[in-house]
Amino acid sequence: MKQPASQIDRCPWPGIEAEIYSRYHDTEWGVPQLDDVALLEKLTLEGFQAGLSWLTILRKRDNFRAAFKKFDPQKVARFGEKDIERLLGDAGIIRHRAKIEAAIGNARAFLSIAERSSFSGLLWGFVDGRPIVHERQSFAQVPAQTEQSKAMSKELKRLGFRFVGPTTAYAFMQSVGMVNDHLVACPRHEACSRLQSKVIVGA
Repeated sequence: MKQPASQIDRCPWPGIEAEIYSRYHDTEWGVPQLDDVALLEKLTLEGFQAGLSWLTILRKRDNFRAAFKKFDPQKVARFGEKDIERLLGDAGIIRHRAKIEAAIGNARAFLSIAERSSFSGLLWGFVDGRPIVHERQSFAQVPAQTEQSKAMSKELKRLGFRFVGPTTAYAFMQSVGMVNDHLVACPRHEACSRLQSKVIVGA
């Protein structure tokens, strides 16, 4: 039996077994995100993903949102030791003390940035306010990190963020549409390219 085109043409990394992974690829990955809090959420989840699979994070994302008050930076920044202990006892998330503490610290760093400028403007500045569209034929051509992700990682660390290494930063850039790393044969390459062509941040 011939496979549906979506199973043949889609980027190979979601596979076909986990519907939640395919849906994420088809509706979210590579779509430009400009909202400050949504960007903080994605960066936080990318930090929790370090050493794990993104599918694990996707399956727990609703639990993360509940545990971290929908990633409201004002609320998360006020988390203290009792909250950390609560989160360490929450089987619905990744129970890793350093990552939990980093999420809280990152919310505080976010608020510090918000006093001066937008988080979105800061992050999108690393691609000069316009998405980078690649024409990749296979995932063997996709790097783990780039000069832009290295620069983003360095600056975020300087500002007090943790679990934001250059590889994590590049995965984040892919997911929020700062770069288009859908393969050219994937239907989402063209769809995201149309959306990305309209994005100019800080112009």
